Amino acid sequence: MSQSQFINKPQRQNLWIEVGILVLIALAFFFGTSLTRGGFETEGTGYVFNWTRLVFLFNYLLAALVINYVLLPKYYYIGKYIHFAIGIVVVIVGSVLIEELVLEKIFFPDTRGSRFTGVFFNFIRMIPMIMLFVGFKFAWDAQRKERELSHLKEAINDSQLQFLKSQINPHFLFNSLNNLYSYALEQSDKTPGIILELSSLLRYMLYDCRESYVPLDKEAKYIDDFVKLQSLQIEDRGDVSFTSSGDFKESMIAPLILIVFIENCFKHSTSSQSDKIKINIDLSLQGDVVRLKCQNTHAKTSNTDNLTQGIGLENVKTRLELLYPDKYDLRINDSEDVYTVDLKINIVS
Repeated sequence: MSQSQFINKPQRQNLWIEVGILVLIALAFFFGTSLTRGGFETEGTGYVFNWTRLVFLFNYLLAALVINYVLLPKYYYIGKYIHFAIGIVVVIVGSVLIEELVLEKIFFPDTRGSRFTGVFFNFIRMIPMIMLFVGFKFAWDAQRKERELSHLKEAINDSQLQFLKSQINPHFLFNSLNNLYSYALEQSDKTPGIILELSSLLRYMLYDCRESYVPLDKEAKYIDDFVKLQSLQIEDRGDVSFTSSGDFKESMIAPLILIVFIENCFKHSTSSQSDKIKINIDLSLQGDVVRLKCQNTHAKTSNTDNLTQGIGLENVKTRLELLYPDKYDLRINDSEDVYTVDLKINIVS
């Protein structure tokens, strides 16, 4: 199978676009310098096009095309710099020989074509033109590589985000099913309501959270349902409050970012206290900044030390770095009996 069969249609189109632009650059350079460097010759009252100079210019362009589309990809871009240097010398010497032994003998047989001026002299004369064309190719490739790198980075970030998001669902489901199991063992009459709340939450997680960003009002509703579900576990052992303020309808946020901190509140308190639990959660939107402030009490000596280092918190920190780099402020304060999270996110993309 020939090498050309491995080149897809978009790649061939880009190749022809690049070559076409190089030809246009050569023509623009020619016409831009023709009046001062002999591109036109005076004849009578007008000017006659000196097309022989254009032929010499395209000889330089041919050398540049060989460098751009043979030597650069075959040697330079894979680190074979010695081979690339040798190839440059061969191409330039070949271009000099074409000019001296072919073009000048055809167009100037009695003057320039009657003598050989030497490789070095011709090298000095043609190298600026060849460098111009090769420089264009370098700039074009650098821009394309930057775009490819940007797309690759986005793809990697997206894959990582999908992986992190997939970790949240089983983590939440595991905790919720544990709570549901406890109520089922007690044959509590609240079990049907818990199942209904859990169904609503799972519906949001499975369907609404497929997008990279969701309406903030839906995320707030999800948080409200979550708090109601978790409050059933606390019952008369303490107080839970959730307040929200701001117009959430026109704003978007990455899904399942805020819920991790709220879930952490309940784990902290319920794992260390049997009574006097106090959890305060406040969600607000001021301008373009979403603020979540969570406070929960916990026993001074408890088994919650490992909770602050759990998968959920590390997960959400990674997601914040990927989704909102330099656009969030997270402050966590763990005193003897109160754990506080203060998160601010600038949600403007």
